[in-house]
Amino acid sequence: MAVIALAGCSGAPGVTTSALALLLSWPLEAERRMILAECDPDGGAVLHGLLQGTLGDRYGLRNLSVAARKNEFGEAFWRQLIDLSSDDGKNESPHDRLLLPGITDPAQSASLGQVWKLLARMFRGIEADHGHDVLIDLGRRGAYGPSGVLAEQADATFVVVRNTLRCLQAAESRVRALEERVGDVGVLMISEGPYPAGEVQRVLQVPVVATLPYAPKDARVLSDGTEQPRHFTKSPLMKAARAGSTALVQRAALRRARLDPRGPHAADEEVTRAR
Repeated sequence: MAVIALAGCSGAPGVTTSALALLLSWPLEAERRMILAECDPDGGAVLHGLLQGTLGDRYGLRNLSVAARKNEFGEAFWRQLIDLSSDDGKNESPHDRLLLPGITDPAQSASLGQVWKLLARMFRGIEADHGHDVLIDLGRRGAYGPSGVLAEQADATFVVVRNTLRCLQAAESRVRALEERVGDVGVLMISEGPYPAGEVQRVLQVPVVATLPYAPKDARVLSDGTEQPRHFTKSPLMKAARAGSTALVQRAALRRARLDPRGPHAADEEVTRAR
């Protein structure tokens, strides 16, 4: 399976909302889990957005810095996860879709220097030992600076971009800087503006791997915890997120296989397992 990082840029791209849509629609095989980690150094949004503050700030990334100093990081990690699995009658097992909430104050990021490295190692171990998928929300700044190690260690990194002129102009320099740090990157496009995927690819010179519709009403369910409309899971946003998750995993599998020294058929084997 895969460790996938999502990074943003200026122009309000909606990284966290996109990440939540992917988490809640990600196709899961039996005994597999999907973990979303809010690793934005500017602070997480889910605790007081989707979850409306109902859990306070008892869970999250900030608690791991204390655990790291006590050499209790591995055990503490699993205790900080919040179960977002649905109970919609689809036989989904509990604890399938898990969230590691981010910090609640950007000032807390100063104490996380070692935590970023431990998390990168933890995510690789989770994927290798358990076959679970990990999605990392890096926000607008998290792919750079100390937390950038998470992007470096991911199987693939994608920049969330809206196809507006303002966002595309902002994204060009971010994409180039990220390519220098992690190698090739892809784009997850939110289709708000007038430019088709082909034009976005031409401007940014990287592939648009998946596209989500611009759907403010449905997005507010995820970003602000507004009341979920009927058939939300079948909305265009969630359908596109499900298709997009498959495309992201396949892209990650191909990239990892290209870097794998096992031989010329490694890519085919990885993609087959990702489907």
